[in-house]
Amino acid sequence: MKVGVVGAGSVGAATALCLVERGGMCREIVLVDRDTQRADGVAADLRYAAPLSPTVRVRAGGYAELAGAALVAITAGVNERGGGATDRSDPEGRLRLLDTNTKVFADVVPQVVAAAPEAVLMVVTDPPEPLAEVTRRLAGHDRVFSTGTLIDSLRFRVHLADALRVRAADVQAMVVGEHGTSEVLLWSSATAGGIPVAEMLRRAGTSVADARARIEDAIRYANITIIEGTGASQYGIGAVSARLVEAVLRDEGAVLPVAAHSAAYGTTLSLAAVVGAEGVREVFEPAMDEQEREGLILSAAVLRKAADRALCLL
Repeated sequence: MKVGVVGAGSVGAATALCLVERGGMCREIVLVDRDTQRADGVAADLRYAAPLSPTVRVRAGGYAELAGAALVAITAGVNERGGGATDRSDPEGRLRLLDTNTKVFADVVPQVVAAAPEAVLMVVTDPPEPLAEVTRRLAGHDRVFSTGTLIDSLRFRVHLADALRVRAADVQAMVVGEHGTSEVLLWSSATAGGIPVAEMLRRAGTSVADARARIEDAIRYANITIIEGTGASQYGIGAVSARLVEAVLRDEGAVLPVAAHSAAYGTTLSLAAVVGAEGVREVFEPAMDEQEREGLILSAAVLRKAADRALCLL
């Protein structure tokens, strides 16, 4: 199968690398970027690594080369550093990038759809939820989802594992709503090996309130911390994007916290989504307590307002 990656910047390149390294899920990766020299360079670099993985062809090309792609990941647009979204005190967070990246998507999405009308479209660019609403409008179909809060949920699991001194693989925890400042961490359903996380923290003599404040702060501003150290947050989201491509191409029916349009909330937001060949097949609302539900309602309102703003720019 063919996969397209539009945008060969830090995130697009990391996504392509993770696709090569996972191996076996696709036979061809096409990189598209308005900076053709950059796309050529990234493709050449990856092509030299490809012999270490199962057969996969990596090449740069124009939009026409996306024809026949099963999925196109859209990573094009300005990032947090370039868009001035690295201030922890700014309540808008990643939403500060919306107007600029909506204009990018207004150019990119119609060209992707013209070349690959049957492809599933996966929005990776920040802010991913309102940009997924923009993509749905421009594409004229519902085979659209975004990476949503999967990366946030993984960060939640890692920080909980550190606090509990257990393997992150044994922690089950989810973040819902916005991939941004209004996101909701579902502490009430977080477990490690089936044991409630709050109970394990208390047994260890750890204040649940202190752990919660520390962990939530680390997760909400993880991107900024990474950018301050490296200049770009790319490897985690690259791995997440490749995993989601795999779930689509293999029609897995994997249940993951990614963002798709919800009729109940009137916008795109992250819930527990069944991911398969058509993108998101079905969405479920996970168990949560009353405080978390109120937070989700607030997050949905933030995202509806952002999406409405973006759609008015088209």
